[in-house]
Amino acid sequence: MNDRSRRQFLGATLVSAAVLETSGCRVSGQPVPSMPRKEFQPAYLRLEQSGELERRVRELHAIYRSCRLCPRRCGVNRAKGEKGVCSSTSRAKVYSAHAHFGEERPLVGRGGSGTIFFSNCNLLCVFCQNWEINHRGDGSYVSDDTIGRLMTDMQALGCHNVNLVTPTHVLPNIMSGLRTAIRRGLRVPLVYNCGGYEPVEVIKLLDGIVDIYLPDFKYADGAMAEKYSSGASDYPQRAAEAIEEMHRQVGDLVTDEKGIALRGLMIRHLVLPENIAGTDRFVRFVAERLSRGTYVNIMAQYRPEHKAKGIPELSRRITSAEYEQALRWANQAGLTRLDRG
Repeated sequence: MNDRSRRQFLGATLVSAAVLETSGCRVSGQPVPSMPRKEFQPAYLRLEQSGELERRVRELHAIYRSCRLCPRRCGVNRAKGEKGVCSSTSRAKVYSAHAHFGEERPLVGRGGSGTIFFSNCNLLCVFCQNWEINHRGDGSYVSDDTIGRLMTDMQALGCHNVNLVTPTHVLPNIMSGLRTAIRRGLRVPLVYNCGGYEPVEVIKLLDGIVDIYLPDFKYADGAMAEKYSSGASDYPQRAAEAIEEMHRQVGDLVTDEKGIALRGLMIRHLVLPENIAGTDRFVRFVAERLSRGTYVNIMAQYRPEHKAKGIPELSRRITSAEYEQALRWANQAGLTRLDRG
């Protein structure tokens, strides 16, 4: 991607900071722990200085020869152009890069979250709200160096972080790009914004690199995951293992003195009609296996998109009663940091 194309990415969806004032996200419970921003240093800088980041990038790229970047373990040689479930080779595609003001309040602040949307996906949910990007694969192929330049472009725009959206299947390219970004002066937190369907061994390779994990937890029932996310029947187990490892690495969310996220785990859970997502079991998992102080966004914005319009149980929005029940379950589980997104 040339400089002109990169500027087009940057201008794709710049939103006024005024959106923040009407965003409707409300966080309840205990105050989020904070630290002075001047004391914060992104985790990835230490690994780059030690040479460990370079080693892990090589290890990640080697996986492309028999891909196991996600739990589907397709085993295809993506380095030779072979494609598995995610329809990706060893070249990354980017749909857009922009300052996003619709993310969680601690990510957005006044400068926005510097989101980079990667094309394609390893889950392929029938109700995907970004199906043009994740299923159809809209976007442009970019070099690893361009990914790094996009990261520093986000920082130059005044964004509080670099937010990697749907990164799982192109993680080696992103980590190569990160090294370019570090050389160009990247110093903001790195956000790993994923669908939750991650192999724990790959998440362990991100220890000391990612500052903020932002996974979904989509289903508590494997039968639901198999039915609505292209056969991913092991989703609940894999997501739980991966999120526990994420929490081990970064702990509960820590912000700066202005409430902007610096480090920690934030989980998104989309409430689905008829409790298809298993919200009651999800909140118990968080309380019992992570921390009651885990930052959890219980999201109400489900709408029937993509193939969901033709599936009776998914063809409607959730009711206010369903959402209020989800919040009651979260409160009964003792969760103290709820974002009502």
